[in-house]
Amino acid sequence: MRSIVHTHTGDPSVLELVERDVPEPGPGEVRVRVVRSGVNPTDWKSRRGGTDGSRLPFPEVTPNQDGAGVVDALGDGVDGLVVGDRVWTFLSAQQRPTGTAQEYTVLPRERVAALPDGVDWDVAASLGVPALTAHRALTVHEDGPTRLGHGALAGRTVLVAGGAGAVGHAAIQLAAWSGARVVSTISSPAKAALATAAGAHATVDYHDDDAADQVRAFAPDGVDIVVEVAIPQNADLDAQVLATRGVIAMYANNGGDEATLQVRPNMALNARYQFVLLYTMGEVALRAAVEDVTAALRDGALPVGEEHGLPITRFPLERTADAHDAVEHDAVGKVLIDVQPE
Repeated sequence: MRSIVHTHTGDPSVLELVERDVPEPGPGEVRVRVVRSGVNPTDWKSRRGGTDGSRLPFPEVTPNQDGAGVVDALGDGVDGLVVGDRVWTFLSAQQRPTGTAQEYTVLPRERVAALPDGVDWDVAASLGVPALTAHRALTVHEDGPTRLGHGALAGRTVLVAGGAGAVGHAAIQLAAWSGARVVSTISSPAKAALATAAGAHATVDYHDDDAADQVRAFAPDGVDIVVEVAIPQNADLDAQVLATRGVIAMYANNGGDEATLQVRPNMALNARYQFVLLYTMGEVALRAAVEDVTAALRDGALPVGEEHGLPITRFPLERTADAHDAVEHDAVGKVLIDVQPE
């Protein structure tokens, strides 16, 4: 099979296309014939060795956490799937040497979810990191809910920072599907159009001097949940618009690793600041997210493509390095790799 590998950390040039044997699934494992592979910022950051250039955890690594394909073989003890099932995968390379940038990958059963009928490969490969992260961010409010679905966020207002990004896009879609009123902060008319296409009811340019007033005009009682991508830049704005007992769920460090928070305004609100990282989520929260995202898929609530607010940029498997480079340089929308035909 064709596989993308690297044997040391570095820029995209460390990735190479090689031939490897098709792996066999062990007990409790599923082999997936990969059709699409999704690229996320975490993939290029891992390839570079994280923030400190750490050495690879394995002698050889195949990148990419997310993917979609067809169940090709099952190990002993696997239930709930049969050969031929269409699936989406997540955390595919977590503590494992092989992700989805290859024609076949073997995963633990709990990292593979069945696709509802009618869900296309682009949607399926765009889920993983973005949708599960968004779900977690939307379910950490002090007063709940811990699950998403019809009416779960009815009466709540959600602010999504950076609604044109992949996590922001998923957060808008899941919040709107769950009945929330959604406002998104963006940086340009083009990104406002994408957030609106995703389902945001209002957008605000965070560069505007009166950005907080605009958000407050949409949510006079304040915002219940902030899905935050850049707390160093947005801390003051968030504090100005947060509702009493509101939560700011921070899933990225865009803008830097340090933020300054105002003590008294946040204390007066009983504000909650929640860090969100998919890779250290508990299994209960992760399983709930997978189930709710799958339910949203059944309802057709998570479409992708420019007309739905998430433009797709595609590369063939042999150009995985270019795909990584595109994500590293902030390509708008979602970057996918066409691994092989269905």
